[in-house]
Amino acid sequence: MKKTYTYGKQSISWGDIWSVVKTLRSSHLTQGPKIQEFEQALCAYTGAKYAVALANGTAALHLAALALDIKSGDEGITSPITFMASANCILYAGAKVQFADIDPATALIDSLEIEKKITPHTKVIIPVHFAGQSCDMEAISALARKHNIAVIEDAAHAIGSLYKGTKVGSCTYSDMTIFSFHPVKTMTTGEGGAIMTNRKDLYDKLIQLRTHGITRNADKLTHNDGPWYHEMQSLGFNYRMTDMQAALGVSQLKRLDAFVEHRRDLVEQYHREFAGDERFTLLQEHSDSKAAYHLCPLLINFDKIKLNKKELFASLAQQGLHLQVHYIPVHLQPFYQELGFKPGDFPHAEKYYQQALSLPLYVDLMPDDIKNIVKIIKETACTK
Repeated sequence: MKKTYTYGKQSISWGDIWSVVKTLRSSHLTQGPKIQEFEQALCAYTGAKYAVALANGTAALHLAALALDIKSGDEGITSPITFMASANCILYAGAKVQFADIDPATALIDSLEIEKKITPHTKVIIPVHFAGQSCDMEAISALARKHNIAVIEDAAHAIGSLYKGTKVGSCTYSDMTIFSFHPVKTMTTGEGGAIMTNRKDLYDKLIQLRTHGITRNADKLTHNDGPWYHEMQSLGFNYRMTDMQAALGVSQLKRLDAFVEHRRDLVEQYHREFAGDERFTLLQEHSDSKAAYHLCPLLINFDKIKLNKKELFASLAQQGLHLQVHYIPVHLQPFYQELGFKPGDFPHAEKYYQQALSLPLYVDLMPDDIKNIVKIIKETACTK
């Protein structure tokens, strides 16, 4: 049988399974001790003071925006090369989205382009650590401090990554960092997300917003009828993570560094296998970064091959390579075009999209798999 590949998938061990089974056999399936254990483990891993475990990465972005009191009349800046949630969270809060174009060498948001988009209404910058590589957070942080703007790091791709020797998620250069634990990410809780922060005021807001805006903290109550009493003090959401998910997260976090090193080895092999072939380019890793590599996008020079992108994508699928494209630039989505964005607004992002396919990248892949994948791609992308 011909071997098939997808662009990404989870790695679940018997230890992961047993961790979940033990929680299923416990007295708490939600709002129990595994949530706190997972949050403490995230803090220990990243170095941040506080963690808030949530239902998914989109919920994390939404609550991060709300915790900063972003509202109508405000503006937020993010990258057009990202999943829609990075921009949508600004709209969820009632504010206006602005995009800043990417650096074509890394596909990361360009700090010089961010500065061009700042107005007196800019309340937040959301740099996206695309594919697992950290943005230039030192420059972005300096820019934010200069203009009194908050920063939310979208690290949905980047748990396990380093920037200037510091773990992404430490919030050294930001007010908050969000993670996603979807199955295709470097580690998973099934669905799931988290917010990291070093600010107690934001942590208190996030904890309340996570559960319908309800507090049971006696110090915060305006009235107290007894030990059962609680108050809804803000309009929050049910964005809680279950204890089963947290149990999986605790187990997966113990394997994270091994996941990262294997993924880095696979990406290095891709670089070696494609080196010297003018039809193909891979994104550069900045010297300040050690990326966890959630994705490995391949940029294809379609002027030098016989197939167009759609034809190549279909032909590779017939041969067992079920790839994906990350991402369609957000400003080209019909909803965002109705907001006034149009083709040509962000030329680097649009050129990247025209060239990019995401290569298979997951823990089960071995060096022979990479050789096979590259061989299929090179033979299919026949030179003109």
